[in-house]
Amino acid sequence: MSEQQPNLRERRRSETRRLVQAHAVRLFTDHGYDAVTVADVAEAAGVSAMTVYRHFPTKEDLVLIDQPAQLIAEHVAASSAAQPLVRRVGSALIDAATNWTGGNGDEQAANERFLLDCLRLMVSTPALRARHLDSQYALQQAIVDALGDDATGPDAAFRAQAATSACIAAMHTALTRWVEDDGHTKLPDLIARALTASFGDDAVATRRKG
Repeated sequence: MSEQQPNLRERRRSETRRLVQAHAVRLFTDHGYDAVTVADVAEAAGVSAMTVYRHFPTKEDLVLIDQPAQLIAEHVAASSAAQPLVRRVGSALIDAATNWTGGNGDEQAANERFLLDCLRLMVSTPALRARHLDSQYALQQAIVDALGDDATGPDAAFRAQAATSACIAAMHTALTRWVEDDGHTKLPDLIARALTASFGDDAVATRRKG
């Protein structure tokens, strides 16, 4: 029984986090980011302001996408060192996008709509754009660290940083286009196209259709 309790606690924590963030993004979308307070979010979600801050230390964090930096880094670390750096990093980013927008039927549509709403807020709100850049830098550093021996030494570290930065920039371009197109194209496919446009066909492993 005791071994199951942490799993249940974590599941409840995750559910509360999703509930609070869903209400926050809806309020920000309907009324504007600056017009909504953390207290407003707490009231809409039926929790205390302290609970909101426990899950989201700042108001900006309520909109930031939960980039699974650790999972992306683990994917990169587990990839073959024989592959080009851009493919190792790009494949991890594509898989992350698949997770962000995944699901079946209504669940997939809801995940895509939520991500679109978050991205629109980030594009239109200066404070969120700045916070998003911070998270992108943190993601870049996590990926470079995950490359391990392939990023040691001045030249290798520089190549790893350059490749990772370029891949994240390609992903950012794909995210922007995805928002402009209102999500009509699958996000993982757009990221793959952006990587191919930047680095050529060898940058992306062959993807199955459908």
